[in-house]
Amino acid sequence: MKLTGVELRRISMPLVAPFRTSFGVETTRDILLLRAVLAGPDGESEGWGECVAMSDPLYSSEYVDASADVLRRFLLPRLFAAPHVDGAAVGHLLEPVKGHWMSKAVIETAVLDAELRATGRSFARELGATRDRVPCGVSVGIHDSIPELLASVEGYVSAGYVRIKLKIEPGWDLAPVRAVRERFGDDLLVQVDANTAYTLQDAQHLARLDEFGLLLIEQPLPEEDVLGHASLAKLIRTPVCLDESITSARTAAAAITLGACSIINIKPGRVGGYLEARRIHDLCRAHGIAVWCGGMLETGLGRAANVALAALPGFTLPGDTSASDRYFTADITEPFVLRDGHLDVPAGPGLGVTPLPAALAAVTTSTEWVTA
Repeated sequence: MKLTGVELRRISMPLVAPFRTSFGVETTRDILLLRAVLAGPDGESEGWGECVAMSDPLYSSEYVDASADVLRRFLLPRLFAAPHVDGAAVGHLLEPVKGHWMSKAVIETAVLDAELRATGRSFARELGATRDRVPCGVSVGIHDSIPELLASVEGYVSAGYVRIKLKIEPGWDLAPVRAVRERFGDDLLVQVDANTAYTLQDAQHLARLDEFGLLLIEQPLPEEDVLGHASLAKLIRTPVCLDESITSARTAAAAITLGACSIINIKPGRVGGYLEARRIHDLCRAHGIAVWCGGMLETGLGRAANVALAALPGFTLPGDTSASDRYFTADITEPFVLRDGHLDVPAGPGLGVTPLPAALAAVTTSTEWVTA
């Protein structure tokens, strides 16, 4: 197939409530969507991708404006110049451009979606999914008070989420975790996520989390400090999970070899796409490392792809694949609805979902058509 055109569409999606982490507060998602049009022997096919870069370079070095720029100036011209483009070829064609994993991921996803729609294959089947529904956890941001936190957690537990992830930072860690444990008991699956907010000098403090029987502590130290994570893993009993530090199967292999983690959060956007995410899954499964699928406050487009990935056999822990209403009053696709703590894996061609025209138009802030 030949890539003939790409639509870059910016949308603005208000969150149902502010989402606070150790690196900032989000109230609205500024999202870049990409629609790829490919021409083949049987006609045209189009596919969608969602870029998970945030408005500011706080979670990672990537941000939305930069993603749109690198796609327009560097990534798309390489794909337009190629005589043949399919999902498997995108990564190789874009390899000379350093970094920009989220930008590479969005175009790979859109090309895969178009390719699979043209042949009637589902994204989940293509990746190797073995389940038709996946268990879902929820990520709970930092709150202004413990009573507010407990009220939020109570709502998510009542809704049926099977695992609670608490965002933490210095000054908001032991007390909220203790309060959640005392209120909801030891049977509730709980994990914490620091988003790089601590240093190895905090090891003694972080070891105090051991008493709460957590599933894991996610990315406590800076993303470059893989050796620090290896040292921390020897000083605390709570399993260490890496997120920001993992940008490829190669970095995952290095982290595993160093003993820096026993669990990995796989975020497709952070590693350059779903095909690389599958490689990390395969690597971890071969080494007995548990994996789960992280989230980046995606719309139904990104959620569909994440749910498909989370249905692979190595994803043994509930991911952040929450229902649409966790973040948005109205989604741009048919909403993902939590049932018995699970989300259904889309089974239709490609991602199995497409944007609803009226819903998409209502949140669109700009569109741009790019050709060779």
